[in-house]
Amino acid sequence: MFNILTLNKIAQCGLAQLGGNYTITDDVSVNADGIILRSFKMHDMELPAELKAIARAGAGTNNIPIDKCSEKGIVVFNTPGANANAVKEIVIAGMLLASRDIVGGIEWSNTLTGDDVDKQVEKGKSNFAGCEIKGKTLGIIGLGAIGILVANAAIALGMDVIGYDPYLSVDSALQLSRHVHKANKPEEVYAAADYITLHVPLMDATRNTINSEAISYMKDGVVILNFARGGLVNNDDIKKALADGKVKKYVVDFTDSETVNQQGIINIPHLGASTEESEDNCAVMAAQEIADYLENGNILNSVNFPNCSLPENNVGRITIMHKNIPNVIAKFTDALSSVNISDMINKSKGDIAYTIINTDHEITSDIVEKLNSIEEVIRVRVIK
Repeated sequence: MFNILTLNKIAQCGLAQLGGNYTITDDVSVNADGIILRSFKMHDMELPAELKAIARAGAGTNNIPIDKCSEKGIVVFNTPGANANAVKEIVIAGMLLASRDIVGGIEWSNTLTGDDVDKQVEKGKSNFAGCEIKGKTLGIIGLGAIGILVANAAIALGMDVIGYDPYLSVDSALQLSRHVHKANKPEEVYAAADYITLHVPLMDATRNTINSEAISYMKDGVVILNFARGGLVNNDDIKKALADGKVKKYVVDFTDSETVNQQGIINIPHLGASTEESEDNCAVMAAQEIADYLENGNILNSVNFPNCSLPENNVGRITIMHKNIPNVIAKFTDALSSVNISDMINKSKGDIAYTIINTDHEITSDIVEKLNSIEEVIRVRVIK
């Protein structure tokens, strides 16, 4: 029986993926085996002693203490691609809002009074005229699950697209329209684009990606869209660029005290993935990931441990989290010398590695004790 703690409201279709071996609660005092959450900030939270896994129903994991989890052998999952279509659609909407001054026109329309509103509309509508996006160039920084969908949609709408992603995978490249131009450096994107959209995670290396230097490479009147993370854009630099006329509009899905009520900034209250379909997709994916790990020891879509899975069809199965150093596997096989190892897989991610071992014999407490005594071992779990 596993205890699952939910720290946000999780769609029922996701929780339904967890069978009778699970107790689901929102009581933070429970010594949970797993946590499923959305935006709850965990950094000041005391982690349960039995906690083995955290599943974020979404892509970003900035609200989870990743380093602390890694040290304790807690796998952190996210759900890449589950909300990609929702974000793609709102990015396209963001371009249209910035191009046509739809928001300004609606606000103005709601101020009109009298019996001749139709005449006032015809007289004043030219103040809100804009431009079409067809034929314009969209620059995309980050060609992951969302960036690819945005690129392909923009091509379908008649735009030219140029994208930059130094980590573009083979699978992602195969999904990308052949009409997308691939840049060798971000400056090529900045110089070519009429619209620039960001689709990269927030980390030290990407913080303030859009700053005064980056803006200096851009066309006059560029539109910048940020539906990824607020910290990717330097607020002071973007406001100066708006005041100078270098940037036409900044569309941001992360409204804060520095962006609200600012001329030229279209604030959207973090609606990127806020669709029923997206929330359902993320919940289902998060529940499936955490269940496969707790029940079988398999890891898929972890941000701190490597993807690692092995078919389960033997008497015994054990998983070992450990430091990624030479000769450690030999220590494991020595500790398991009393049983026959039928299958084994080892994967690494940076300084951390993960090993799954199937055996033809039962895993005894003596074996577990030997494995735990190995200096490089972080955590041992007997699956069966």
